[in-house]
Amino acid sequence: MSIVQSFRLAIKSLAASKMRALLTMLGIIIGVAAVIIIISLGDGMNNMINSEFEKMGTNLLQVQVLGRGTSRSVSDSEMYDLAGAYPQYISAMSPSVPVRASLKTGGEVSSSTSITGVGEDYITVKALELDQGRFLQYIDVARMQKVCVVGSYVDGELMGGTSLGQKVRIGGQEYSVVGVLKEQADNTSYGNDNAVYIPYTNATRLNGDASITNFQFTASSDQTNSQAKAVIEEKLNRVYENDSDAFMVISMSEMMGVLGNIQGTVMTVLIAIAGISLLVGGIGIMNIMLVSVTERTREIGIRKSLGAKRRDIRSQFIIEAGTTSAVGGVIGIVMGVGIANLVGPLFDIEASPSVSAILIAFGVSLAVGVIFGYLPANKAAKLNSIDALRYD
Repeated sequence: MSIVQSFRLAIKSLAASKMRALLTMLGIIIGVAAVIIIISLGDGMNNMINSEFEKMGTNLLQVQVLGRGTSRSVSDSEMYDLAGAYPQYISAMSPSVPVRASLKTGGEVSSSTSITGVGEDYITVKALELDQGRFLQYIDVARMQKVCVVGSYVDGELMGGTSLGQKVRIGGQEYSVVGVLKEQADNTSYGNDNAVYIPYTNATRLNGDASITNFQFTASSDQTNSQAKAVIEEKLNRVYENDSDAFMVISMSEMMGVLGNIQGTVMTVLIAIAGISLLVGGIGIMNIMLVSVTERTREIGIRKSLGAKRRDIRSQFIIEAGTTSAVGGVIGIVMGVGIANLVGPLFDIEASPSVSAILIAFGVSLAVGVIFGYLPANKAAKLNSIDALRYD
């Protein structure tokens, strides 16, 4: 019997007993669907995380000076000098000073809007874009001019879209809006969209504290992230006498790598758990095929008496088991893709399964059927033709 004939016989057998075939394939269907859903949501989440990091800037290096147990400090001018001394590694630097004050626009006070003191290169460091006006300039920082740049949410929701040139009050002082940033996120009430940026020199005065503990650097390229981090750490080690507890340098690219490794480990564990369903499905196929061998003992005897060899009987039952598993795999893939597309939007994740994931899931389902179908097929092939013909 040819492979095509064996395949047709397998399809005919499945069609003849639909409920039995469905129950046989159930474990495969659940396992494959679970794997597709996990991979789809995992890839979607990974893409979303990478997208958020790219918005922050993959070349971003954040420096936080903790100063624990020491009276030493590093100044903004020292950090500017460091950036200027290594242009091959560092392309821009800006201090970052959170302001402990509320924003007042007209008669409204917004306590949720973040107010941050930054330098003129902050727009480059954080890869921000202007929608209107200009960003802060060196002269604004040097002369402590009372000007500010606002995010799209502040402009649209708090100031009616006419903020450019208007006045706002920060910490009881009046600031002129000189620029409006482009919208960065769909939910604009968070992040850079609901933010106000003022010269960092003004921010230190508003806080009543001249010390600056946060600095933002941008590496000149993806390839110079590690070198940029090294020169920053070398500088801070000299200042703080190799006290690693006094400062912290965080690389966005390294954080992306760490998160990627964690997510990969979690995905592997979840896929392994889902794979248990495939194992159960394979055992189910093996049990049903063993029952099928017993039910078709006389048929096997007739085929052997007509000249069928062991390999013919074995291949027939292996093809039947593989076909059952493959059909279950196809159903599981369709279910998994459908469920992933339904669940993804609930978490704002684009959960589109990759072609490779679908092919791997189908290949695994087929392999499970073939592997677990071998024992029943081998049992059928070893039946004695005379005993099989006598079987009642």
